Amino acid sequence: MNDDRKSPFRDAGTDRSTAAGVPDTPQTRAPAYRLAFADDEFLCRDELRPVRLQLELLKPQMLLDEYGVESTVVLFGGARIPAPAEKDSARTATLAGLSDYYEQARKFAMLVTEASVKDGGHKNIICTGGGPGVMEAGNRGAAEAGGISIGLNIVLPHEQAPNEFVTPDLCFNFHYFAIRKMHFLMRANAICIFPGGFGTLDEMFESLTLIQTGRMRRVPFLLFGRTFWEKIINWDALAEAGTISPEDLELFRYVETADEALEIIETWGDTSPRGDIPGR
Repeated sequence: MNDDRKSPFRDAGTDRSTAAGVPDTPQTRAPAYRLAFADDEFLCRDELRPVRLQLELLKPQMLLDEYGVESTVVLFGGARIPAPAEKDSARTATLAGLSDYYEQARKFAMLVTEASVKDGGHKNIICTGGGPGVMEAGNRGAAEAGGISIGLNIVLPHEQAPNEFVTPDLCFNFHYFAIRKMHFLMRANAICIFPGGFGTLDEMFESLTLIQTGRMRRVPFLLFGRTFWEKIINWDALAEAGTISPEDLELFRYVETADEALEIIETWGDTSPRGDIPGR
């Protein structure tokens, strides 16, 4: 952390180094003697969950602020959607029909990042989950445009690693899904949803709920692939049943291509019933 303030107290890092060099005795080897903030076993106790939640919220917040990230454009989408070059493999044969969304995500991220770089490179930074599929496409497009991008990864039971296109200094790893989703939305100037599975649906509905209930300001909310989404979710049935208002169907727009998405984002304030303007 960059901090020019001069404190009269010894800093924690110095004491941590000093404590590591104390004489080896039964007392200094005891877990009780470890500095609390340097004791991994202590920090992982159930009682310390509130502290871990705070740390997981604070660390990315501080690093993104220090990096100068002012706003983001968020891409949600399936980790299994293959790049066009991979669609003929046996592993991805059943998903081949969705491979074009990888290319649209890559192109969209590239165009958004090109505009961001021209504007100084601090606004509308591409933000993804940092994994494969649509997430990789988003980070890849940003890298191809010569800009930075964010990856918000999460520890999962199966082995995984961030995709190679995430800006290393902006690649974060999470334990708590809830804190990760908060970071997706804290700086969002637009949200783009590509075809995906349970995770994508979870992210989409949480975002829509926050906007619908006024807990988050209205931003451009785009669903790539009308055919896919209308097959997966009967939006009109929700409105007809009265479980949502007909006006709630205006919270999002369908798009098919990167160019169409950019056009809608640029004119969102003109088409939004509430006249909200991204970035205000």
